[in-house]
Amino acid sequence: MNRLSAEQIQIQALARDFADGELRPHAARWDGARALDREVFEKLAELGFLGMLVPEPYGGLGFDVPTYLLVLEELARGDAAVALSTAIHCGPVTGMILRRGTPAQRERWLGRLASGEALGAFALSEPDAGSDPGALTCRAEAGGNGWSLHGVKRWVTNGARAGVVVVFARTASGVSAFLVEPHAYGYRVLGSEKTLGLRASETVTVELDGVAVGPEALLGGEGDGLGVALEALDLGRAGIAAQAVGIARAAMEHAVGYALERHQFGHALAEFGATQAKLAEMHHRIAAARALTHHAGDALQASANGGHPRTGPDGVTARAATAKLAASEAATWVADEAVQIFGGYGYMRDYPVERLLRDAKGTEIYEGTNEIMRHVIAREVLRAAQHG
Repeated sequence: MNRLSAEQIQIQALARDFADGELRPHAARWDGARALDREVFEKLAELGFLGMLVPEPYGGLGFDVPTYLLVLEELARGDAAVALSTAIHCGPVTGMILRRGTPAQRERWLGRLASGEALGAFALSEPDAGSDPGALTCRAEAGGNGWSLHGVKRWVTNGARAGVVVVFARTASGVSAFLVEPHAYGYRVLGSEKTLGLRASETVTVELDGVAVGPEALLGGEGDGLGVALEALDLGRAGIAAQAVGIARAAMEHAVGYALERHQFGHALAEFGATQAKLAEMHHRIAAARALTHHAGDALQASANGGHPRTGPDGVTARAATAKLAASEAATWVADEAVQIFGGYGYMRDYPVERLLRDAKGTEIYEGTNEIMRHVIAREVLRAAQHG
């Protein structure tokens, strides 16, 4: 990423102030309650952060991808669950409607998503189809003037409070994507997941029992669903990388503060070489992760403008996977070391670093595990070598 513009610096500062004033003070309570206050989405909407990728004519801010990632990083520094919900709404949902939607779909949804009137959810994974979207069994049966959706979706973030859900189902032509409104007959939330981290994020199981949708609900062409999903995952993985950087920054900030305040053997922890080595390693891993995140963001923006390849070792897919892999593992390492610096206190719920460690671990898993990221990166490297 090039040097930040004056506008980007102002946007970043606004997001940081919001995280400090409106997110961080409530993060522990939200984690304990396993739920976010509804008001947090109203405040995000007031700042325009639910419409970051929505063009201004539709009521959004019209940010480019690198600026969007800056904001996600700051939100995650305040509370990772808020950042996750925002990223799903803005990236795989709003981003795909913008890029793949018909003019009518964009007109119907983008303004509502930007204003917060509707929250977006993304329903791809299933009980037996997590990292392999090609194995999904949810089906869309053609009939009359549209389709009837049948199946179960797992790990649907925002799935209970959403106004629109991007649902992937198998049709006669292959996997297709549909825009489903949760108030439709047959859409049922079966329950919330009890996760290790990101506990305040609304992640649910959804049953689709004959949900009827018309032709206007098809996102992209029939049978184009895997392409829509993979494109959405590229943007989503860059968003996860930004979230991981934010989590890691928060963990390091807490570790630095504690190391300066806590004294042992007559000296502050920060005076010991072992502590300094940990802090130096934290800093360099965070800096590297941020650079890779914005390396991916630049490629995503260039691709959106028609000027960057999606495949190959320097393509969008490989850059996004690399950023997600590096940033998530950096976040887990940094948060783990922060717990170690806090010692016994770090293992207690009274201090924030144990929550940050739990949240960081989630970034290694969702939207493709890091084992899948390594497979994706290797595939792109080998593809380029085999085809010259």
